[in-house]
Amino acid sequence: MKTMRAVAAVSTLAAGSLVLAACSGPAEKDSGISESSTITVAWEAPLNELNTSSSNGNATQNAVITSMLNGAFWYYNESLELVHDESFGTFEKTSDDPLTVKYTFADDVKWSDGTPTDAADLLLEWAATSNVFNNVEAEEDPETGEVLNQDAIDAGVYFDGNVPGRALITETPEITDDGKTITFVYSKKFADWESDFQKSDIPAHVAGQLALGIEDADEAKAAVVTAIQENDVEALSKLSKVWNSGFEFTSLPADEKVYVSNGAFLMTEYVENSHMTLEANPEYKGDLKPKVDSITIRYIEDPMAQVTALQNGEVDLIGPQATADVRAAIEALDGVESLNGVEGTYEHVDLVFANGGPFDPATYGGDAEKARKVRQAFLKAIPRQQIVDNLIVPLNPDAEVRNSFIIIPGSSDYDDMVKGNGSDAYTAAEDIEGAKALLAEAGVTTPVNVRFAFNGDNTRRQTQFALITETAAAAGFTLVDASKPAAEWGTLLSTGQDQYDASLFGWQSTSTAVTESDANYRTGGVNNYGKYSNAEVDALFDELQVETDPAKQIEIQIKVEKILWNDAFGTTIFQFPAIQAWKNITGVTPISISPTIFAGYWNWETTGTTAGDEPSATS
Repeated sequence: MKTMRAVAAVSTLAAGSLVLAACSGPAEKDSGISESSTITVAWEAPLNELNTSSSNGNATQNAVITSMLNGAFWYYNESLELVHDESFGTFEKTSDDPLTVKYTFADDVKWSDGTPTDAADLLLEWAATSNVFNNVEAEEDPETGEVLNQDAIDAGVYFDGNVPGRALITETPEITDDGKTITFVYSKKFADWESDFQKSDIPAHVAGQLALGIEDADEAKAAVVTAIQENDVEALSKLSKVWNSGFEFTSLPADEKVYVSNGAFLMTEYVENSHMTLEANPEYKGDLKPKVDSITIRYIEDPMAQVTALQNGEVDLIGPQATADVRAAIEALDGVESLNGVEGTYEHVDLVFANGGPFDPATYGGDAEKARKVRQAFLKAIPRQQIVDNLIVPLNPDAEVRNSFIIIPGSSDYDDMVKGNGSDAYTAAEDIEGAKALLAEAGVTTPVNVRFAFNGDNTRRQTQFALITETAAAAGFTLVDASKPAAEWGTLLSTGQDQYDASLFGWQSTSTAVTESDANYRTGGVNNYGKYSNAEVDALFDELQVETDPAKQIEIQIKVEKILWNDAFGTTIFQFPAIQAWKNITGVTPISISPTIFAGYWNWETTGTTAGDEPSATS
């Protein structure tokens, strides 16, 4: 351990989303890429989808990979300032009334199959995430979670992406004749217009080829554009099914179309639950050229195993889940640089409101107040202070229980939020007597069974489950282990609500947008896994979308949180401590939000023998 410096939490950060190619040879020597240089990174969870805007794909484990595969109009630097990448394209606000934003793609941006990246790709991204074309939504049995109208969904248009703000673009955007420029006109002001569209991970031509059976790439792209412009329900129905799940995979697909990319790297190898190899894209013309020939990602869930792999020269860069043991082990290593700080991720428990379980009003004949008291009782039984003291304080002596769903501790608005949001109804320590009293008021028979979902491969989550199980039992709840291994966890969380009643996981921010938390709490929001619905919350988020005054923004956010805490949506626990370590490479600049340790990958350079030079690196 040679150098350590703190990574400060960004004061304006809002909490939000989780943020879930054709082969080619090495680049030519004059491309700026070091000959035969490889960096190997350890990461905890494997990619399961390339569409990071879909319900299942919206996860950090996917976003960190697509950040290297696909170009974008902007990215965040170390200070979380939004930086435009004009080598990919440009965008500008051309009018305030109505709010109008124009995006223009650079001439030489292409997908790895040779098809130009252009306005059609962003048009599909808007169509799939605005809900403008959806004409059906899933109707589920509240007890089993079974979809009751599957035939209607199969016949209708149902894109399962939902990005705040894009519903404000109600008119089909215009694209220029050359296909390079697309113009979005908003029906109202939108506070986060600058960060609204970053990129599209899904090529329109591939979606058209897979969904519409059109072989020629240009014809397939044109068919997608026509389907959107003419609201062709039959074609859009097919496109929505492919967009929702057609880019899911856990090993390298046989069909190369599924993993084309247009950024600095190409995916050339992916072995399930083992490793992935990305090779520098020789056709990439952008400014963010990598200085290494390839990057290998090894999937290692166990944090201490990541440290061991770094020590043994099997990996070059790690960002393991921080524990006291992990920190001590890293500090004991020679020739290793590291960072300690705070992540833009927070731990929390969410409850499921519509699955026929103990927190669903339907379980009590529609008695919403009875269900609310059961939820409140369960949340009071969670030992938040004990979890922080046992697991986080050893890494960060100043760590405290987090008491806001939206605002990160240490931000300028955090204290005002906590004073006004009603979180004081739940003490940091477990309130067993308060929980018992609420269950008595509700008149429910104890013990109440709660199926508790979490990543079963994660040591820290296993410990939290054990702590919560003990205090919950004292209050009258029996926790049933509904965990899944890491590879299955994301799918369970997003689509398996009939299998669990409460979930423990972390939200990692992907942007500093004030509206980022919208998708977590709005009715039907892509991150609203607990199926929570409150019309007043929805209306407040509508206000927040168009509010540009920071003082009024925090007033709206406080109102939202008052309702969330009063409804017993769930509870917050702690901000993640962060630790990263590396050796024999330079240019590592992790950021607190996605893509975390992969940020600034174009600055990475090797300074000695790396894991890529070892035969065991991808074994």
